[in-house]
Amino acid sequence: MIEIGIFDTGALDLPFKEGADGIRVTDGTLKDVQAATAEMMKASIRRMVLADQLGYDIYWLVEHHFNIEGMEISPNPLQVQSAAAMLTNRIRLGQLANIVTWHHPLRLAEQVALLDVLSGGRVECGLGRGYQPRETEVFGQSLGSTTQDQERNRSFFDEAFTIVKKAWTEQSFSHHGEFFSVPPTWAKWNHSQTIAQLGREGFPDLEDVLDIGPPDLYSGGMPVVATTTRLKQLSVLPQPVQKPYPPLWEGITSNRSCQWAARNGVNGNFFYESAAKIREKIGIYMEEAAKHDWPDRLGRGEFKPGWDGERRRGLIASRVIHVQEGSVGNLKKAGEGEMALWDFYSPFGFSGVLGDPGEPFDPTIPITPDLLRERDVIFQGSKQRVLEGILKLREDAYGGGDMCLNLRFESAGMSHEEVEEQYWFFAEEILPELRRECGGGPEHPVVEQSYAPLLADRLASEASVA
Repeated sequence: MIEIGIFDTGALDLPFKEGADGIRVTDGTLKDVQAATAEMMKASIRRMVLADQLGYDIYWLVEHHFNIEGMEISPNPLQVQSAAAMLTNRIRLGQLANIVTWHHPLRLAEQVALLDVLSGGRVECGLGRGYQPRETEVFGQSLGSTTQDQERNRSFFDEAFTIVKKAWTEQSFSHHGEFFSVPPTWAKWNHSQTIAQLGREGFPDLEDVLDIGPPDLYSGGMPVVATTTRLKQLSVLPQPVQKPYPPLWEGITSNRSCQWAARNGVNGNFFYESAAKIREKIGIYMEEAAKHDWPDRLGRGEFKPGWDGERRRGLIASRVIHVQEGSVGNLKKAGEGEMALWDFYSPFGFSGVLGDPGEPFDPTIPITPDLLRERDVIFQGSKQRVLEGILKLREDAYGGGDMCLNLRFESAGMSHEEVEEQYWFFAEEILPELRRECGGGPEHPVVEQSYAPLLADRLASEASVA
């Protein structure tokens, strides 16, 4: 079985130019970047609608902020996908990832759950720690998260992860840790309607949620706070449609992250690692999962190595795709756009993913389209070249078994129409052959969820009479 997702990183369609230092930059002003960003947000929704119609399985958005460079423009994947949920009814909606260190975990839990409700249970929730200091140090300063201290970053992520899962699964809960106190121990709440509601059938017990006390003689103001009654627990609304919660994902680079994901029943995504590295990580993941009795959100026990298509559990790969066939595609333009993207990625050390186990990649080697094609990071060329590249990856990394593969079609400078054309051509000409070669694809139910007003028929009837 093969499952195909689209990984949309939000590269702008602005042209770029090469400066004297050889670095490619957008050929325009910050005002142009702002305008292109607005168009990118709308284009993302159109692309999700098209992907749904063409039969892709998942659509992933990233989360990044402040990127004046014109790369990775996607400041609010959950909000954009909430709009797309109104216009689609089958495709899964994923984020790679919601960066936990930039959000209060209760707000994140609410927003993911809300998207799951609006989409009829189609969320694939990716959670990440963040690696760009321009973002984490800005958003994290009020939360206590940082990228400057990786152990603190991991501790914050672990605690927030625990809170998010509590919010999704428990009727009411509390949490008191290093970074968060939910609710704060000083929070007063003497609300007569809350007190009347608690203890009724189907609601938490009063004594679990409130510590009832006498009036506070020294407090003025409204009755809710003129009290010594304190709040002990909270309930988060809504909770997800998918029970106990949506499938969870993490972007994986290090062995440590791979082991964390396995221990916590979280699926993993590799971005551009070689087949040999993916094979190595699959071994690490499966060993850790077995050691902890196969953690899984649904308690289904042992799953197949690599990717278990039936259970949708395990590890998936990502590759860059560009097809040039007849009048479709422009290999030269796509290659140049890829170089502009790598000018953005390289300072973060991304070239490290290009190595093989025991053979680190030399960061002084110039990254070119030919190098990326040679290392099978990008599959660019004819329909046959792309098809063969994907099938070879399946064989080399997954032993010819089930595979879930995320494809990035867009590169810097590609027009929105060119990106959509790549979606269409791949779905029409390559995806059917992949399904035949790999034993089909998953069956995603069509969600029948209408947002037409409940009075629509009556209003239409009255309008016709008038």
